[in-house]
Amino acid sequence: MTSRIPRDSRLRLVRPRPLAAAPRAVNQRRPRRPAPRPPEGTPAPAELAGMARTGLAGPVRVARWADAALGPGRDGATGDGKATLSDATAERAAADLGLSAAQVRADWDTARLAGLVEVHGDDARPGWRLRAWNRDDSAVLRGWVALFDAWSLACPEPAGHEPAAVAEVVSAMPQVLSFLQLSAGPVPVEQLLDLLQQRVTELRTERCEVSYEAGAERPAGSPGPADPAPAADAPLAPLLDWALGALASVGALTYGDGQATLTPLGSWAVWVKLEQICVAAQSPAGNIEQSAENMLRGCAQLRPNAARAEYRAWLAARTVGGAVTELIDAARGEDALLRGLAFEALRVVGAPAEPDVRAVVDEPALRPYALLWLAEHDGVDPEDAHEALTREEATWLWVDTAAAVADHGEAPMLVRHLEAAVQPTVPQLLDEVRAVGHPRTVQVLVALAAAHPDPALAKAVRRAAFQVHTGG
Repeated sequence: MTSRIPRDSRLRLVRPRPLAAAPRAVNQRRPRRPAPRPPEGTPAPAELAGMARTGLAGPVRVARWADAALGPGRDGATGDGKATLSDATAERAAADLGLSAAQVRADWDTARLAGLVEVHGDDARPGWRLRAWNRDDSAVLRGWVALFDAWSLACPEPAGHEPAAVAEVVSAMPQVLSFLQLSAGPVPVEQLLDLLQQRVTELRTERCEVSYEAGAERPAGSPGPADPAPAADAPLAPLLDWALGALASVGALTYGDGQATLTPLGSWAVWVKLEQICVAAQSPAGNIEQSAENMLRGCAQLRPNAARAEYRAWLAARTVGGAVTELIDAARGEDALLRGLAFEALRVVGAPAEPDVRAVVDEPALRPYALLWLAEHDGVDPEDAHEALTREEATWLWVDTAAAVADHGEAPMLVRHLEAAVQPTVPQLLDEVRAVGHPRTVQVLVALAAAHPDPALAKAVRRAAFQVHTGG
């Protein structure tokens, strides 16, 4: 009597899909809906990118010089550990580029703010945007928006002003920029100053949440009639002049003759920010107020486009740093589905999440997800990003994703998940799954054995689950 276990094709897998698709096994991709269109008259993205390339030509030149002259193994770029260009390096760059040392320093600082150059210790290395500068318009626009967001760092604030007053002006400028964008033309500075004063007054009123009657006991240090806030009487005209000058220096507006006008780049960037606010106000599933973990759970059953809309809304209502920290904390949990969704949300965050993602590369549970994220972030096609993983890391990710499918998906989906494995046969897959040491290996194999319609394959999978369970 012959064995009914086949020796060839029935134990072979179908041609594997790229592993980059594995984290999306629970939530299949669908065609994207068209993005909101910018206001009429806004230049095309390629034209906007051309403007950004022109405005940042100097910083790009310094960044390329740093790439060639200050890479690993060469003389250090900085000497204070704060990414400030050292005197010797600034003089060397000035001589090589035919610029003044002051211009080199200014372009260096701008290149850092735009993500064109990164400094690690005393070493400088090119940012990913510099690598894609000539071929990727979206990378150029992201770099310019990063500079636009950091406008208050581009020029030092005037001396002699209270830090609280400077912070108030920085907080109030988005409303001033929104007014400029809606005006779609030159606006007198006097009108902007009036708007700034109104917004600063609102901010000061919002801080005074509790009013105290005369003679009533007040907490120590709280503002009151006897000790007004130091910034209450600070003149705003010099600070508005500084803010408009700084925004002009990054190319967001033109400023002169008592008027300010947004440039096409500035108008487009403000529109993008307003769209983000509108997305946050119109969250379709109402997860804005939820924690990262609860938000991701709420997005688990949404289609990909709807889930991305929720991610954008949730992110727009938070500071980037706090949101990224919450998402990574959620990814560290036991639910593998949330792990995959957290990194999908981090893809929406984009470049600002890079330092935090790099910081978790050494954590075994997050390493495969982080490596895929970084590969895609560096410009690798998502279909090829799985090549950044070793065979062991790819197998670990396959088990983790299978755990998400087993917990939240249906049996046929778990069977189809076999196609995402890098191993060409089931026996090879089982051998490597047993060796990878994932804590959910037994549960995944038991669920796969129960779901698979092939009795021979199910038996082999059950045997492997038993061996893992008993330490065999």
